[in-house]
Amino acid sequence: MICLGIESSCDETAVAIIEDGRKVLANVVSTQIPIHKKFGGVVPEIASRKHLTNIAFVVKEALDSANLTFKDIDYIGVTYGPGLIGALLVGVAYAKSLAYALNIPIVPTHHIAGHIAANYLTYPELKPPFMSLVVSGGHSHLIYVKDYTDFEIIGKTRDDAVGEAFDKVARVLGLPYPGGPEVSKLARDGKFTYNLPKTKFENYDFSFSGIKTAVINIAHKEGENLRKSDLACSFEQTVTDELVENCMKAMKDLKIKKVVLAGGVSANLVLREKLQNASKERGYECFVPDLKYCTDNAAMISSAAHYNFISGKYYEIEDKLDLNAIANLKIEEE
Repeated sequence: MICLGIESSCDETAVAIIEDGRKVLANVVSTQIPIHKKFGGVVPEIASRKHLTNIAFVVKEALDSANLTFKDIDYIGVTYGPGLIGALLVGVAYAKSLAYALNIPIVPTHHIAGHIAANYLTYPELKPPFMSLVVSGGHSHLIYVKDYTDFEIIGKTRDDAVGEAFDKVARVLGLPYPGGPEVSKLARDGKFTYNLPKTKFENYDFSFSGIKTAVINIAHKEGENLRKSDLACSFEQTVTDELVENCMKAMKDLKIKKVVLAGGVSANLVLREKLQNASKERGYECFVPDLKYCTDNAAMISSAAHYNFISGKYYEIEDKLDLNAIANLKIEEE
């Protein structure tokens, strides 16, 4: 079964074509980073307009790359939440019109389920159940993946997502957008010399607002004497420690032996190494996605859509026009 997947939840216009949920035939991403860089972050209205301009061309490029035509597509997978509502609506509207014109099913797909499914593309042997540490600009979740379409949130951030914290720290340090990779790059030249707060709760929740505020206060206090690389290193080491420690605690308590890293921040090399080492020490299996599948892409959406499709979670021709985008969609509601 061939799926054409569409992802437009933020500032990447992405289209992929996947066979049976695991074999990537095409994966095309049109990034808007150069456009939003001068604003220091994503401008939702601009992102939506660029999606409108780009999407038809990206679909054509994906079909050409896979050496396929629309007649070869069995169903459409599309991100319908969470994300920027205007950006989501572009992808959903295009997917609905395409599915209607081709008279094929449309499979609404959760963005975070897509990030988790990125690991299915990297590891053909990977199967649920497992724990997933989901880390991105909008999410910091521990999710128990009971089955391909059955998710339970075990823990989550109570304030900032870790990716958001990285971006805010980048702005404090005067680094360009996107901030996360720039903080990591700067941190390589630094040392762990600043004592920054870690938050611990009785459950498995996270909090990153305290460390973000601490970084801001140190930067303002030290001014020109600030050791930027040391502060970047201290921040990165502290937040990755909190993520891994919480994940290991949850896995131990719930007796889960397999962990999957997911989300845009899964590209962070320090986090990847720490999670792999902590898992190895405890005899757990650890899976980290290929770097090309860490940031937003449609291959991951197509993979997740495959499992929704075979589970019967899709719209046929008579009801697919009812599908709408949901900006704050919860993964349990998928």
